[in-house]
Amino acid sequence: MASNIDKKERFKRLASSRTTEILKRIRTLSNCSNRSAYDYSEDEISKIFNTIDRIVKEARSKFYFPKTDGEFKL
Repeated sequence: MASNIDKKERFKRLASSRTTEILKRIRTLSNCSNRSAYDYSEDEISKIFNTIDRIVKEARSKFYFPKTDGEFKL
């Protein structure tokens, strides 16, 4: 079984690389804000960022309230 140090290092490595990738993608998305190259509505922008916000909240909640297997235990 992996030690706590191995688990911590694996978490740090994966979380760092995945966070970097997400930030890079968000920056790429922001390139679509150029009104001279793209046409979009406020409704479309709201849909995009409402979805992003919802997914971020879901991901955050998994760190605080991990899913259980549904089995009842006392």
